[in-house]
Amino acid sequence: MVKIFAHRGYSAVAPENTLAAFKKAIEIGADGVEFDVQASRDGVPVVIHDESLERSAGRPGLVKDSTLADLSNLDVGSWFDGSFSAERIPQLSEVLELLRPSTLFINIELKTRRFPYPGLVDSAVRIVRELGLQERVVVSAFNHHTLAAVKALAPELACAVLLYEQMLEPWAYVAQHGFQALHPVEHAVTDTLVAECHARGQAVRAWTVDEREPALALMAMGVDGIVTNEPEKMLAWRDG
Repeated sequence: MVKIFAHRGYSAVAPENTLAAFKKAIEIGADGVEFDVQASRDGVPVVIHDESLERSAGRPGLVKDSTLADLSNLDVGSWFDGSFSAERIPQLSEVLELLRPSTLFINIELKTRRFPYPGLVDSAVRIVRELGLQERVVVSAFNHHTLAAVKALAPELACAVLLYEQMLEPWAYVAQHGFQALHPVEHAVTDTLVAECHARGQAVRAWTVDEREPALALMAMGVDGIVTNEPEKMLAWRDG
């Protein structure tokens, strides 16, 4: 059965990548969550999507140039709704501690596409291991050098190649580099892609899908997972 992943938590009803959004995903029975990880200036993994603080925190500056103390004081909920004004940028460790008692599968996207964040791979792997979540975590990234670094440090962790456009034989690329999954954008998924990946034991999880017809089409193709801002609706479409 296709697994439904709450994109940045249940981001349709709570501000993305906040503890509130992850709690909502747990409450509605999502199969998993997907979220983004960067590093503060002092090297602490934090959960936030944009490299800039402008959109979610309403102030100039970059995550990489801000200390954990600075980031921990920022309101990242009011932009969504005033009732979420207490939401702060969570640490990776806080999010994983919240998710640990649940059964949710955890997709950690390391946001190293623009900035390399030295030490981020080591810190993220250490936290996952300390909490004993290796079997429930898949690490994804657009920067495939980051995935290679994860596999070199932690061979037990599943790694997924993020794909934004069509690619020639991506299943061969995934196999060549010892990764376990392909996470393509919705429009890059085809019957052939799913079949070829599955023939090699590779999972296919599509993103980011919020509408019923595309979702049902992906389910018919046999994808393993769908990442969505609307996990509650997606669960109903899958189970209805």
